[in-house]
Amino acid sequence: MTSDLLAPLDLAFWNIESADHPMHLGALGVFTAHSPTAGAHAADLLAARAAAVPGLRMRIRDVWRPLDLRQPLSLGLRQPLSFGGAAREPDPGFDPLNHVRLHAPTADFQAVAGRLMERPLERDRPPWEAHVLPGKDGVSFAVLFKFHHALADGLRALTLAAAVLDPMDMPAPRPRRAEPPRGLLDDVRKLPGLLRGALSDVGRALDIGASVARSTLATRSTPALTAAPTGTRRTAGVVVDIDDVHLVRKAVGGTVNDVLIAVVAGALRRWLDERGDGSEGVAPRALIPVSRRRPRTAHPQGNRLSGYLMELPVGDPDPLRRLDAVRTAMDRNKDAGPNRGAGAVALLADHVPALGHRLGGPLVGQAARLWFDILVTSVPLPGLGLKLGGHPLTEVYPFAPLARGQSLAVAISTYRGRVHYGLVADAKAVPDLHRLADAVSEEVETLITVCGP
Repeated sequence: MTSDLLAPLDLAFWNIESADHPMHLGALGVFTAHSPTAGAHAADLLAARAAAVPGLRMRIRDVWRPLDLRQPLSLGLRQPLSFGGAAREPDPGFDPLNHVRLHAPTADFQAVAGRLMERPLERDRPPWEAHVLPGKDGVSFAVLFKFHHALADGLRALTLAAAVLDPMDMPAPRPRRAEPPRGLLDDVRKLPGLLRGALSDVGRALDIGASVARSTLATRSTPALTAAPTGTRRTAGVVVDIDDVHLVRKAVGGTVNDVLIAVVAGALRRWLDERGDGSEGVAPRALIPVSRRRPRTAHPQGNRLSGYLMELPVGDPDPLRRLDAVRTAMDRNKDAGPNRGAGAVALLADHVPALGHRLGGPLVGQAARLWFDILVTSVPLPGLGLKLGGHPLTEVYPFAPLARGQSLAVAISTYRGRVHYGLVADAKAVPDLHRLADAVSEEVETLITVCGP
């Protein structure tokens, strides 16, 4: 197992982290327990299996290497990762017992998950953790997985988590085609093409930058989503029947994702009105991440993300008009593609030298609130039933990291016929997160009513 340099976006996530804004993903899985000792058995299994998963033994270490002038990447045409960057490398002292922790029984998995999500991962060890939470009822337990965003995006995190669950049949990955070694002459011959590509990349970067600037104008958000950060965390989960979502989709058109995003907009409206903040004229900018990863690559590590940016129609009182506005905005984003527009700002990481990520990371983290107000992301899950120690996984709530200056993030996963909304909030800014969770369920019921026969 060898080391590899972090891709530009991974490096950005590693450097914008702070103690109050940890950049880890989370997933809370709830399992049916066959006995009161199932949680302890699950913790033993996770620790034993983690030792055999190469990706879980990788730590991230800062590197300062001189530029290699034989490589085109070092000519300034693209990101020179080898200078002031970071690399994943095997941890010679890896001990899975430092990463898998068994907690005392609890009656509230979400309350414990919120407290655990606010703790940053240790940066001198492989940046992941698994927390096993036995249920006080004796018939369930939960596992909270945490993966640093520099180690894994949603798909990679799923791959790593699946590796420590019970084995299941998965499609074989496509083998990676080996590339022959290149010499300096080969690189010089390719220089004209690289220059054309660089000019195209610069043009695209300027286009994205202009779109980001325009996106900050003429929108009204709400202090409820952009309150002063406190570093605390609270989580909540909502389960929705996928058949209800399909009922709405078939009645009004669009995609399942359009409906799920419109539900977020309607729930925010209910929640803001109920807490007295008011929703009139509110149109928070939502970042919708888009994966640029091929699903069956042999080595799926490294973030491959772009995104769409849209205004959530929170201020519109009509649920069908809200859904139509979401569908129109998503269609417009898809027509433009994930490589252009303000939502593609993550791609600009490729144009920033590694040293720039190191020195400018804190400033970039503070600028997130100028770019978007809320993250709404979908995390893929396999259609097959997952188990741990023979105990079936019944619920799974994904959690996204909170950017600096933002109070709420929403992640969505569909698993075995049910949609799971995972909500993460600043605990002091959003003490009533449970009411927002209730509003999600209420919005689904409203859409079913207005779309029904």
